[in-house]
Amino acid sequence: MATLVFGQMGFDIIRQFGMYIPQSQQFAPYQLVTHLFLHANMSHIFFNMFALWMFGNALENQWGSQRFLIFYLVTGLGAAMCHLGVNVYEYYHHMALYEMTGSQASLQSLRMLEWVPTVGASGAVFGVLLGFGMTYPNQKIYLYFLMPIKAKYFVLGYGLMELWSGLAQASSNIAHFAHVGGMLFGFLLIRYWQSTQRRF
Repeated sequence: MATLVFGQMGFDIIRQFGMYIPQSQQFAPYQLVTHLFLHANMSHIFFNMFALWMFGNALENQWGSQRFLIFYLVTGLGAAMCHLGVNVYEYYHHMALYEMTGSQASLQSLRMLEWVPTVGASGAVFGVLLGFGMTYPNQKIYLYFLMPIKAKYFVLGYGLMELWSGLAQASSNIAHFAHVGGMLFGFLLIRYWQSTQRRF
């Protein structure tokens, strides 16, 4: 709602607080955090918040609000770093291609990487999904409300699908490597917590 209201007043929240690559003139360090609280449209925020409620509710009850907030922010920041790492790699790849060939396709990709911001909590939500799968591995999840599958298999399958999608669809407007990054940092954080206390 804030995006719509301020947009009518001439202030573009997405442009200001969405996350750009460091090579962009629009980049600012605070965007690593602020982009987590912005979404592109109503369906984007609905599905992210539905998944956050569905899986995060159980984790917050188990861990407490403080630990859950730490987990959410760490996975969100980890997802952002992974996404930026992939985008910076693509940026220099297209830069080299453009300098060698003058390819207009590479120039267009460079402009997209520089001027199109990333928004959304998806990376953190995927971290929460991973946390749910590790904390409640045998809890059944019903795919399409019909097919039961254990959480550990659901999470593993979803993670592999996101990794494959990221590798196969390099130019997708979905941040697949942010999703993978959120899961990776969630896994590492839970393993760290498990190693530093006898009962997790």
